[in-house]
Amino acid sequence: MDDVTTDLLIIGAGPTGLYAAYYAGFRGMSVTVVDSLPELGGQITAMYPEKAILDVAGFPSIKGRDLVEGLVAQAATASPTYLLDRTATTLEHGEDQVVVTLDDGTTVTARAVLITSGIGKFSPRPLPAGDGWVGRGMEFFVPSFAPYAGKDVVIVGGGDSAFDWAQHLEPVASTVTLVHRREAFRAHERTVAEVRASSVEIITSAQVTELRGDAHLEEVEITVDGQEPRVVPAQALVAALGFIADLGAIQRWGLVTEKRHVVVDSSMRTNLPRVFAAGDITDYPGKVRLIAVGFGEAATAVNNAAVVLDPSAHVFPGHSSEG
Repeated sequence: MDDVTTDLLIIGAGPTGLYAAYYAGFRGMSVTVVDSLPELGGQITAMYPEKAILDVAGFPSIKGRDLVEGLVAQAATASPTYLLDRTATTLEHGEDQVVVTLDDGTTVTARAVLITSGIGKFSPRPLPAGDGWVGRGMEFFVPSFAPYAGKDVVIVGGGDSAFDWAQHLEPVASTVTLVHRREAFRAHERTVAEVRASSVEIITSAQVTELRGDAHLEEVEITVDGQEPRVVPAQALVAALGFIADLGAIQRWGLVTEKRHVVVDSSMRTNLPRVFAAGDITDYPGKVRLIAVGFGEAATAVNNAAVVLDPSAHVFPGHSSEG
């Protein structure tokens, strides 16, 4: 890959990064987008393409893959250069530019950088009883519901992902059993109520203590606190125990971080010159981590970056409908 020169380098091709690419084009910037994943869409494409997303303005409900498709089409108006399946490793400042080197040796010289890499690289938290079962009936996320049709499915976890997948798999699978180690759940109350009202069996104060089967999963042992273990049929198990986030090389760039998030001000500026951040990776007082919030932060970051690139420009660009 030839080295790249661009007005704005966006690190992260999830929803916030894709919207930022569109908005940068709207402000007349040339745009380059880098992502460590081989496809656009970030975590949504990798983990939740079939998930119904309910908090995007204008869409009462939209599937993850459909949201990404729309964002990619919108970003295309900026004619962005995509550098996928590669990771930003180093960042250095020049007098009026930032130079970012990727893990394949490509150098991107940008007049400003916008970091929209979500939680960074992520790896699933392991299920202690699941060692050796990945690909044999156990998975960590559900990119498609069709493979679970007619199966007995056990989901382990008590967060949003566990309940979302339980809700979506309930009409597809033969049975769905949700196992959580505590009585309380971290998932959204509305989703918990809907799952409770469905045919999903919820077992709390419990752990999956053994997976059984020959070549493929056949049954799961569940142990409830103070009770004898119980065995249920299961041809599929989803370990929705969350993910361990790692900002990777970004942590070595000199950015001020707080609990693995990049600290920004109200303009989405970081402590480094010409470097902005938006979306789930950012932290500031009152931060809310929603896709909808990321869109607004992307627009704020790009509009403030526009003034860095051209001091005679205005932060407020006028409304897009005025053109």
